[in-house]
Amino acid sequence: MGSSRLFLTGITATGHHGANPGEKDRAQDFVVDLDVEVEVSGDEIAATSDYRELIATARSTVGLERFDLLENVADAVARAVAARPGVIRAMVVVHKPAAARSNDVQGVAAAATAERD
Repeated sequence: MGSSRLFLTGITATGHHGANPGEKDRAQDFVVDLDVEVEVSGDEIAATSDYRELIATARSTVGLERFDLLENVADAVARAVAARPGVIRAMVVVHKPAAARSNDVQGVAAAATAERD
């Protein structure tokens, strides 16, 4: 059995995260980038981790949970993706475009890595 890396970038998601007053009241936009090491045992989707499911996992994690810190959003996504079948390791970067705009910088993001148990 071999392994490979999937790079899934620009995954848009909405969620209710932030430490400032009112940030959790309205859904905000987030962008997720995934670097996922997966097992590959053949040349069919069933022989690896389906990237469509990894994308859906990232989106649902951002949308369902609520955190004050962007770092914890990234950690939750990394852990959820790492728990998917066939995943060896997940490195996640979560961008918060509104935070970048409000701070007059090009980007605000947090990264986290998780490995399967």
